[in-house]
Amino acid sequence: MNGMFTFLRAAARTGAAILLAAAITPATAQNYPSRPVTLLVPWTAGGPTDIAVRALGDALSKQLNQRVIIENKPGAGGALAAQQMAASAKPDGYTLAQLPLGVFRLPYMVKTTFDPINDLTWIMNVAGYDFGVSVRADAPWKTWAELLAYVKANPGKLSYSSPGVGTSLHLTMDDLSAKLGVNWLHVPYKGSADAVVALVGNQVEAQAGTPPWEMVAAGRVRTLVMWGNDRSPKLPDVPTLKELYGIVANSPWGIGAPKGLDPAIAKQLHDALRRAMDDPAFIKTIERVGMSRFYMAGDEYAQWIRKTLDEEKRAVERLGLGNKQ
Repeated sequence: MNGMFTFLRAAARTGAAILLAAAITPATAQNYPSRPVTLLVPWTAGGPTDIAVRALGDALSKQLNQRVIIENKPGAGGALAAQQMAASAKPDGYTLAQLPLGVFRLPYMVKTTFDPINDLTWIMNVAGYDFGVSVRADAPWKTWAELLAYVKANPGKLSYSSPGVGTSLHLTMDDLSAKLGVNWLHVPYKGSADAVVALVGNQVEAQAGTPPWEMVAAGRVRTLVMWGNDRSPKLPDVPTLKELYGIVANSPWGIGAPKGLDPAIAKQLHDALRRAMDDPAFIKTIERVGMSRFYMAGDEYAQWIRKTLDEEKRAVERLGLGNKQ
């Protein structure tokens, strides 16, 4: 009899374990998220991208009914957050990262095992930047043409700040330098906020990046040229690189997770992010910092990723920024 009770108890424990495993496995996506989600931002706090991603995080937290924690990981031209996430984060949906164009460049610029296609789950693209070149209001150049005339007459004397080596801003300025036959000095910083501080603090003469709109509105900063597809509604009299040289550089960015993410969780995140993009507070925030919504997902996003990866490889090689090791 004791043997029978022992067998029954063992069977009960085994059955309970099987039922528990069965309950846990299919409920993984159903129970997501059961705790806060961390969203890594590869820029310093206070810059335009950080502000935009924080607003997206706030909107996303409403959709997930969980707190979204913003964690700044500046460095590697905007690729550090994705690189660290791919190397150490679990593919459970609780660690996400903002994915700028720098993610595509890192493998071609430094020696790394990071693969932007195979080491990440690309969930969706969210927005693009309204970039430009700005100077202080007391600068002697009132127009882009005047700035270029000065640079041509004084090669290597004008310095400009950017959020880092290998960013879209740095590559576009180098591209312009070659195209226009001018020479300016690049001074990289860890993020957009630091680059703006360098401009207004008189450490550099110009800034390549999202115009500091509040300073522009207050008359402290003057933007000379924009890089988008169309003129900015905020600066209708300022020309674009597209008008002048046929160049558009709006640097789209999205949100991703580590590779191996459960497709059901990836869909939950996609749907929540898509709704978050329509949050009025998020829309107002990105307009304030100079961005526009730019949605891509699924096959369209995958095709754009592969195309952009090839384009970035060619750009890095053309400008001599590739890894020489």
